Amino acid sequence: MSTPHRIPVDETPQDNRGYDSDEGAESSRSLASSSDIYRYENGRRYHTFRDGSYWAPNDQMNSNHEKIFHHLMLLTLDDKLYLAPLKSPKHVIDLGTGTGRWAIDFADHHEDAEVLGVDLSIVEYTGHPNLRFIVDDICSEWTHNTKFDFVHVRALYGSIADWPSLYKQCFDNMVSGGYIEHVELDILPKSEDGTLPPDSILFQWNAVARAWARATGKTFLVATEVKQQIAEAGFVDVVEETFKLPLGQWSSDERFKELGKYYQQFWREGMEGWVMAIATRYLGWSMEQVKSFLLETRKAIEIPTQHVYYDIVLVYAKKP
Repeated sequence: MSTPHRIPVDETPQDNRGYDSDEGAESSRSLASSSDIYRYENGRRYHTFRDGSYWAPNDQMNSNHEKIFHHLMLLTLDDKLYLAPLKSPKHVIDLGTGTGRWAIDFADHHEDAEVLGVDLSIVEYTGHPNLRFIVDDICSEWTHNTKFDFVHVRALYGSIADWPSLYKQCFDNMVSGGYIEHVELDILPKSEDGTLPPDSILFQWNAVARAWARATGKTFLVATEVKQQIAEAGFVDVVEETFKLPLGQWSSDERFKELGKYYQQFWREGMEGWVMAIATRYLGWSMEQVKSFLLETRKAIEIPTQHVYYDIVLVYAKKP
């Protein structure tokens, strides 16, 4: 269920370091690297298919970051992979599958479903006979012969220039009665008790997002638009759920404390990949400037007296 109520605060601040990256991992599966040619830049590896169209790396560090996010989502949704009221799905597509963790788990739990993961980077995995991965651009015209009964979208902020067009393709390639579910993080930091200073470096991340949007037309400010745009695409029975993710272990509530631990580690593992390509390609930053920015950000997310949280928005809807 969603959690719109205030997050209770632990009045005895403690060590805010988070977790060991091997602790609580949701799976021991290993996804093999591709033999494709990659782009290497500033110590990170990027895909070459549609080169430059996506901001995130596809190296091992990013894989660890995605692992943390998948575990974080399972915690948020009480070990559910989705909230849409599915009934025996047969044809499922995961858009922007990344390392394929959601698709692998879905295929594991739904052996009668044919699951397809699509991404700009290849995923080499053959552990499930009902699962396959392909390299494709989901923003190009879909050429699948299948009509899907579930379309899953997660954390594609900053990746899509034309969301209405993508939603239309989802609609047109779905059976009547099928569902779409879209999960996005809101990038705007929030505090319910005024402990987040207005000059926090966390707000400077918005400048990075704006630079990317100006250069590519792809906004990171997706979460608050999903519900309306899905409805405008023709879907009905639209349901929106909002969850709060504390940044750090500052809450007195044990569930929020655990969420905060993993969300803080999500930042630690992911933030270099979030900013490196954008800042060096479009803001004119040197690698040293990026490292300084990341150091200041890391200090900010370790302050237990700043009760920062971010929203995550989940929307699901049905094709009539």
